Amino acid sequence: MDNEIRVDKWIWATRIFKTRTIAAEACKKGRVMIKNITIKPSRMVKIGDIIQIKKTPIIYSFKVIGLTDKRIGAKLVPLYVENVTSQDQYEILESHKLSSYIDRDRGSGRPTKKERRDLDLFTASDMIQNFDLDDEEF
Repeated sequence: MDNEIRVDKWIWATRIFKTRTIAAEACKKGRVMIKNITIKPSRMVKIGDIIQIKKTPIIYSFKVIGLTDKRIGAKLVPLYVENVTSQDQYEILESHKLSSYIDRDRGSGRPTKKERRDLDLFTASDMIQNFDLDDEEF
């Protein structure tokens, strides 16, 4: 095996991206970097390189431990990749998850299942209150 491999092959083979096409597209769109410089899919990586990948809202960092151009099983990934993403990036991710859950705009899109049940319960109770058996309008 050579001591260098294309970055799009490597990030696909180590299961960072689901397909090689998606890995190449990420490179073309400037989401894959080495030393804070965006790279092309054909860029060769070697052992010891640190690859940064932007996946909104954070930037993951992976250190190349081994080289492979064949897709490997999930259990073998630690032999080729070391996740060196800083803890503050994971804190950003966690706060983003919480804020997106809390800050959902009301009225945007379809109601959730809970909102729909609450709405049904509200309209049913409103109908019962408005229905008065003492009315003689029949």
